[in-house]
Amino acid sequence: MSECTIIRMNADTWRIEDAGVRFFLLEGKDKAMLVDSGMNVKNIKEIVSSLTDREVFLVNTHADRDHIAGNGEFDSFYMNPSEYCSYFSSASNKGEPLPVFEGDVFDLGDRKISVIALPGHTPGSIALLDEKYRVLISGDPIQKNGRIFMFGTFRNMHAYRDSLVRLLKRADEFDEIWPSHAEIPVSKDILPSLIRSAEEIISGNAETEETEVHGMRISIFHGEMSDFLLNR
Repeated sequence: MSECTIIRMNADTWRIEDAGVRFFLLEGKDKAMLVDSGMNVKNIKEIVSSLTDREVFLVNTHADRDHIAGNGEFDSFYMNPSEYCSYFSSASNKGEPLPVFEGDVFDLGDRKISVIALPGHTPGSIALLDEKYRVLISGDPIQKNGRIFMFGTFRNMHAYRDSLVRLLKRADEFDEIWPSHAEIPVSKDILPSLIRSAEEIISGNAETEETEVHGMRISIFHGEMSDFLLNR
């Protein structure tokens, strides 16, 4: 197996830590959901089959490359259509995408997972609300002491801010947040802070400094809870 760390979160949920990104396996009575497929892991089906005997299907929170490395092991996967262009920009990314939208519900059998749209970090970013455990699996937009990528094509801070404002109105539906990067779990109390950071950036008053990521010169804003990596 590829090197990764598997941590059991509760009786029927696992997180898989893969070189700075994490993804999740949620098991129900009838089937299991894999949330994202990692960055370096190439044998994800072998890994999940060692954890559950349920039929496993894949849902992607978004199409950034550190979340889709194992997609090719699946004939199909669920993804918001706004991510298709990004996903298929690489000829190596294959499989049949199945559309998923705000309000869709996956029933695993005695465990329902609801889809919440969170555009901004990417146009089709989604979060997944585990109603049984009152946990929000957030993907990349929500991080504590992490780095939220908002530079490059298709990132939009206005959409990011509006998504979190909308999510905050639903905060009574979950008790904690499981992000794909940085600290886990995260309190939902982080949301107002991230909104304030987004509004400061949008206002043009945010103090930034220059840095380099992946060979690109960008700006970085040190927010209250996380850094935001921005276009220069």
